[in-house]
Amino acid sequence: MSQNRPFRVGQIVPSSNTTMETEIPAMLRAREAILPERFTFHSSRMRMKKVVKEELEAMDRDSDRCAIELSDARVDVLGYACLVAIMSMGQGYHRVSEKRLHQRTVENDAAAPVVTSAGALVEGLHALGAKTISVICPYMKPLTQLVVDYIESEGITVRDFTALEIPDNLEVGRHDPQRLLEIYKQVDITGIDAFVASACVQMPSLPIIQPLQDRIGIPVVSAAVCTTHQMLDKLGLERRVPDAGALLGGTY
Repeated sequence: MSQNRPFRVGQIVPSSNTTMETEIPAMLRAREAILPERFTFHSSRMRMKKVVKEELEAMDRDSDRCAIELSDARVDVLGYACLVAIMSMGQGYHRVSEKRLHQRTVENDAAAPVVTSAGALVEGLHALGAKTISVICPYMKPLTQLVVDYIESEGITVRDFTALEIPDNLEVGRHDPQRLLEIYKQVDITGIDAFVASACVQMPSLPIIQPLQDRIGIPVVSAAVCTTHQMLDKLGLERRVPDAGALLGGTY
């Protein structure tokens, strides 16, 4: 897809999320330094403060309104920036959500492809050819288990995981990404094909994706990295961002 104007990137964001509107623009701004395409960023918010199933379900119902609002701005791609909200709704739900939200944009005469961070994580791992992974999640243990089960239902084995058990979504956003360089040592990475440094689009990890990959010698991704990869794919653009790990290295 080539065009004269910048690509408009729309994001459906939980109201307490402070990370997706920093990490995804950071990656695409870094990409602008080496490639010709330009981007603008637009968000619509759905209420959520505590990462618990009830709030996640209520928030997901709000996503239709957000998709319509963003399609009013004629965005070129739309990202649903909450992985656990999708995964807590049942296995395979990212396909249901993506189809429904895309339909909302079609009904608004502003058809836009839709990426969910949940679907993007799965697709990113498949793109890497990863059969076995390990994961860091900020969620409470029951929600983390839901995430693990969801990933495994998509044909990817989770060797090991750690749950940081941070219930307050604002606190998740304040988590120092540099701490992940120590936390990963608690996770068994024997024989894995890829490591998910953050299976949550609210837990910051972008600064350590490349350093951690350099350290452990296998592809390192996050939900945000995978979402960026899928957004570029939907836009028909080269999926390349400097210093963001193997998935965005231009090979996949």
